[in-house]
Amino acid sequence: MYNVLAKHYDSLVKDEDATKQYVEFVKQHMLGDSIMELACGSGEISLALAKTGYRMVASDISASMLKVAKAKDATKLIDYQLMDMTKINDSNHYDAIICFCDSLNYLESDDLVNVFTSVYEHLNEQGVWMFDMHSLDRLEEFSEAFYEAGIVDGVEYTWSICSEEDKLYHNFIFYDDRGNPQYENHIQNVFDPQEVKQLLEAIGFHLEIFTDFEKKGIQSGEKYFFVCRKGSV
Repeated sequence: MYNVLAKHYDSLVKDEDATKQYVEFVKQHMLGDSIMELACGSGEISLALAKTGYRMVASDISASMLKVAKAKDATKLIDYQLMDMTKINDSNHYDAIICFCDSLNYLESDDLVNVFTSVYEHLNEQGVWMFDMHSLDRLEEFSEAFYEAGIVDGVEYTWSICSEEDKLYHNFIFYDDRGNPQYENHIQNVFDPQEVKQLLEAIGFHLEIFTDFEKKGIQSGEKYFFVCRKGSV
């Protein structure tokens, strides 16, 4: 996954304003200074947090995406790890673990439990687990397919998104200079936030849910944000 998309990822979806919002969200809800990011992608959020002064570990399952992330980090502020987030193989504990940009939507329900449990085990007491997920509204939004076509980094591409039942289907096609297509297809699961809340509480987290960064609770919007604390509150 992301073998084709990695080199064009930032050109397609990079959003500096959103990155600033993520950084402020993390600063608002955590104590301490050590953070691990799961599914860091091209590294925008980890790098912004590192420049703010946090001690960052950035992990991703895609070697291609980590290569893009490392290329931005000229002063080597971040420790990068090639890692499947369902199997956190790190002996350290952190003040916060984060996973943004709907990365958890790539998982199945059983994998969610594995991630939540492993995150809990790798947090310091009073550590916080922050992540976002697609809202249920996204299923309705993409019930009629979204389609985009253009040129990015000098390469012609198409990108479509559609929903079916509880899934979102992303289909990318990139054309080389001879017109030969390269395909990349992603499937994301959209979860009921109340069911996710129950899974987290069963593990021992105390949590709050926000919609689109600032709205408290589960409301209409694009993303749900979960702030989950380990230990007594």
